[in-house]
Amino acid sequence: MLHQQPRVAVILVVTLALTTGCASTPRQLMPTPVVYQEPGGEPVLTLPAELRGASTDVDLLYITDRAPESDPNSDLPYGQVRANRIEFGSARVEIGPDVSWPVLERESRLARRTRDLKLSLGRVQRLGAFPEEPYELRLGPDGERYRDDATLAQHLSARRQLQEEVEYRLARSPRKEVMLYVHGFNETFATAAYTAAELCHFLGREPVCTFFTWPASSTGNFLISYTSTTESADYARNHLKKAIRTLATTPGVERMQLLAHSRGSALLLSAIRELFAEAISSGQDPSEVMDVDNIVLFSPDIDVEVAGQMVTSFASDPDVFSVWPSGRLPRSLSGRFVVYSSPKDRALLISRILFRSESRVGNLRAEDVEPDAQRYLEIFGNFDIIIYKGKLTDAFGHSYFTTNPQVSSDVMQLLRYGKAPGEPGRELVQRGPIVWEFPQGPR
Repeated sequence: MLHQQPRVAVILVVTLALTTGCASTPRQLMPTPVVYQEPGGEPVLTLPAELRGASTDVDLLYITDRAPESDPNSDLPYGQVRANRIEFGSARVEIGPDVSWPVLERESRLARRTRDLKLSLGRVQRLGAFPEEPYELRLGPDGERYRDDATLAQHLSARRQLQEEVEYRLARSPRKEVMLYVHGFNETFATAAYTAAELCHFLGREPVCTFFTWPASSTGNFLISYTSTTESADYARNHLKKAIRTLATTPGVERMQLLAHSRGSALLLSAIRELFAEAISSGQDPSEVMDVDNIVLFSPDIDVEVAGQMVTSFASDPDVFSVWPSGRLPRSLSGRFVVYSSPKDRALLISRILFRSESRVGNLRAEDVEPDAQRYLEIFGNFDIIIYKGKLTDAFGHSYFTTNPQVSSDVMQLLRYGKAPGEPGRELVQRGPIVWEFPQGPR
């Protein structure tokens, strides 16, 4: 039980959290996933030369509700304060120094690299913005309330501009899909961009790579920062929902890959839940409206019971399904709903203490998932809980989805090659109908 944690251990963990963030900057490109490692690994980059360009930078599309940075001593474009509107643009992550395509291709396949591949934030270009919120209203002569025409026109213009940018990127992408990454607590604009760039690079830079960045506090007193971050995630929910809807309805988008880390998992789940409700209330299957392929949550910082309710609540509210007389549940995904969890995740211990939570989703062990719950989720559809119990590869064991080559390889096999658990390349050990573990042993 949480109240039985030794007080000294609790203080030690919180003290560590004060001095160590979820991500650091600058940093090296994540280790090479096993699937690509020589000899015999798959090539990382298969893009033709005309799609690569002269630079090895990873060009990301960002969407944010962070306010522009006001600190003159900061070199970041956006800070830790909430904005009352969404902005979007291009963020380039440089890999260097002075790395050519042949060198990057070679080093991206090595388990032990021969040179630095340092990530740094390059040019950030704001492309557009939605109107400030709340949107203006007007009172008509009939006494009814209407949207302000100028504000509505600005919204539609921003939406069109964002979609046109996605269409432009789709035309230069071999896969007509969008990858959207949502970060967690203690992240800056730059560190969020780095993780999105790493994932994009090892996905072969084939999808349109985007990240949604929200003001997850990375400064000040840890307890205060964590509390404010939790509410900033609530504040960002409608902005993320608007972003996903805009991306998913862009002409030419065939699939969406939605990824989230840590506290960003709760943010993504809440936004997706509301988007799915929109589709359901109109009598449509969410999978047809948004073409979401996979939803992948890394180290989810969310209470197990809360997460379960968020995912399955539609099934427990038949009135929502009155549009389906047969009682059929709507189809939500074309792919999988995947959770990566580790009982060794030290960062989530802090969350358990602060929230007095018996268990966080990102801390699950195989034995924590009851057989009845597994059978239910198996029927509910396409769930995988994948548990990592290996050695720590980062300070808190919280970012193993990028820092551990075995785990990142499994992610690539899922997202890039569409493999199911247990298939060649994803040699996981099955512990139940929906629960899998990474095989133990050195990697």
